Order: sequence, then C-alpha cells, then structure tokens
Amino acid sequence: MRNRNQFALFRSRRFLPLFLTQFLGAFNDNFFKSALVMLITYRLAERGGYDPRILVNIAGGVFILPFFLFSATAGQLADKYERSFLVQIVKIAEILVMGGAALGFYLEHVRLLMVVLFLMGAQSTFFGPLKYSILPQHLDESELISGNGLIQMGTFLSILTGTIFGGLFILRGGGVYLVSVLVVGIAAAGWWASRYIPETRPVFPDRKLSANIVKDTLKIVTDVVPHKDIFLSVLGISWFWLVGATFLAQFPTYARLVIGADEQVATLFLAVFSVGIGLGSMACNSLLKGEVSGRHVPLAAIAMSAASVLLYFASKRPPLAPGVPEMGIWAFFVSWRNTAVLVCLFAISFSGGLYIVPLYAIIQSRTDEARMAGVIACTNVTDSLFIVLSAVGSSLLLALGFSIPQIFLSMAVLTVAAAFFIRSAVRGQLKRRNAL
Repeated sequence: MRNRNQFALFRSRRFLPLFLTQFLGAFNDNFFKSALVMLITYRLAERGGYDPRILVNIAGGVFILPFFLFSATAGQLADKYERSFLVQIVKIAEILVMGGAALGFYLEHVRLLMVVLFLMGAQSTFFGPLKYSILPQHLDESELISGNGLIQMGTFLSILTGTIFGGLFILRGGGVYLVSVLVVGIAAAGWWASRYIPETRPVFPDRKLSANIVKDTLKIVTDVVPHKDIFLSVLGISWFWLVGATFLAQFPTYARLVIGADEQVATLFLAVFSVGIGLGSMACNSLLKGEVSGRHVPLAAIAMSAASVLLYFASKRPPLAPGVPEMGIWAFFVSWRNTAVLVCLFAISFSGGLYIVPLYAIIQSRTDEARMAGVIACTNVTDSLFIVLSAVGSSLLLALGFSIPQIFLSMAVLTVAAAFFIRSAVRGQLKRRNAL
C-alpha cells in the first residue's frame, strides 16, 4: 500500500502530468466559454441583432451536444488504443481549435465562435473517458480516493478561475487579443503536460469501431444498467452535476434579484461554491483513509439537502425596493443574513465534494478494466442529460412562478429522494464485497 498522504501524488509522474493536463484543459474550457458569453452579452448580440438571452442558452446547448453525439465513440477509442497517446492527440486538437477561437475573437464572428465552442465540447468529450480510465491503471486502489479528490478539487478551481478571468479579460482594452493569445498558449501548455503521462497498455486492441452514434450511445448505457451498484453510482454522479448546474446557473440572478447585489457578489458565490467542492473532495481521503467506500455518500447527500433548506430560510427577506442601487461586495458583508448565505453555500458545496469523490472511486475499483472507458463514457452521457434537465427544470419552475430560493428548496427535497437511491448502490457494494 502506497503513502496515503494525497498530496504526495503531486510528486509522482503517475499522477502530476495527468492532473496538470486536466486542470489546464478545464481552465481553458471555462476561460473560453466565459469570454464568449461576456462578449455575446455586452457586444456581439446587440451588434448582430440577436437576443443575448437566447444566444447564451444556445451556446450552452452547443457545448453539451458533443457529449451526446461522441461519448460512445470516445469510449471505444479509449479501449482500443494506448490512452496516454490519445490524450496527446486530444491536446493537439485543442491547440488547433483554440487557433480557430483566436480567429473568431479577432473577427468577432458569432457563428465561427459557436463552431469553436462545439469543437471544444467534442475534445472534452474524448478526453473524459481517458482521464478517468487512466487513473486506476496508474494508481493503487488505496490511492483512488486521493487521486479522484485532487482531480475534482483541481477541476472546480479551474472552473472558478477560468470563468472569472475569461469574463474579466475579454471586455478590457485589448482584451480580445489577450484572450486569443492565452487560449492558444494554455492549450499548448496542456499538450506539453500530456507528453509526460506514463504509457498504458490498450485494454481492448481488437475492438471494432462503429459509426452508428444512436445505437452505440444506447448500448453504452444499457451495458451498465445490469450492474446495479455501478449504474447507481453513475446516476449519483450525474445527480451531483444536476444540482451543481442548478445552483451555478442561478447565482447571477439570485445575487441581483434576491440579495440586491452586483456581479462581484455573484462571483463571490461562485468562488465559495467552487472552493467548498474542492475542500470537500480533498477531505474524502482523511475521512475514508484511502478506503474505496460509499458509506458516507448518502449522509453527504442529506447534508447537501439540509444546507439547501437553510439557504432557503437565509434567503427570506423583504422585497427589494425599486431604484435602490445594487450593493457591492463590502456592503454585502454588513448583514449577518448575507454571511449566513455564504455559510450555507459552502456547506452545500463541501458536502458535494464528500459526495462525488467516492462514487468515481467505486466505479473505477469495481469496473473491469476492459469496460472502464465505456462506463466513463456512459457517465458523460448521463451527466450531459442531467445538466440539460437542470436547465429545462429550472426554466419550467420559474415559468410556474417559483422564486429562486424555492428552486433551491425543491433541489433539497429531490436530493433527499436521490439519497435513497444512492443508499442502494452502497448496499450493493457491501454485499458484493462480503461475497468475495
């Protein structure tokens, strides 16, 4: 058994290059998306006669679409070929795609940037099965909780920093040129890091590739369904992304319409949420001491629900008076109610970090090596489906007259129900272990 100090993995070539590749890729995704959304909202939509609300929602759908289309093919490729080499190919593709992004930003061409966004989603789709299927090939089972915790921590910190800097840079003087250079440079840095990922052996070199997208997508899902503990873990992960997407999407309007605060406070909400998930992910190793177990996952789901209920009550306040200026970040901290909001958001996200890391580790430790990439591809499909359901469900609730705090309360109730399904996965895991 290797050292259980999770930070020791950063000294290992078995982990550090993959972590850097993932961090830089996730940062670049969100840096580009944030810059594009800000450019659309404040410049391109009005200039082109578009409705920015519609265009931003279209952008979200364009990025998610490749996960439906290509996840099955991505899983097949990850099984057939050597995975570290495939990561390098994906990273080279990212450099080329970001070259297109630089041209799109320079020309301020909406359609070209939408094509680039689709291609960014595609390269993320092909990278997903690779990063999670490489981990169990390079790490011992006792290191999977640590490795997944650090990957999740890095992912959410990259989402946070990429989102903040993308929106901050693009509208400043010369921002288009700065962002154009950075997206290409970050992609190149990701490729450089990927070159140091140790080689793995192909797990299914004789696999035949198929071009039937619909049939293959259905097959990767139906192949996982009979394995109840694994499939429920997949659904549990996707539920986490539904909850996370719901909260993240509401932060700007929640800050403005409920709290009466400006965009700096909305960014603060994003920061607290991302840091909470990162810290919760890292705390898993101390809690489980390297053991791959989902016994705390239902409790983490209940904690997410309880904190969401408290957030609902912390959000209850008199309606905002018309014409009152939005409060800045320093005025926000004057009220104890606002501090309570931050505590609740941190509790939700910290519990989310404790919740998701063991589910990834369960999948990696209980899935046969030959089926690993297919299961991760299935997770990508269900994740994207649940994120779409989050957007549709939130829009429907708002249309029915729900307030944003009431949406948070609805998520609390639904997450309690999800906890019972997750508990079934944990029981299945324990029964399987006791039978060995």
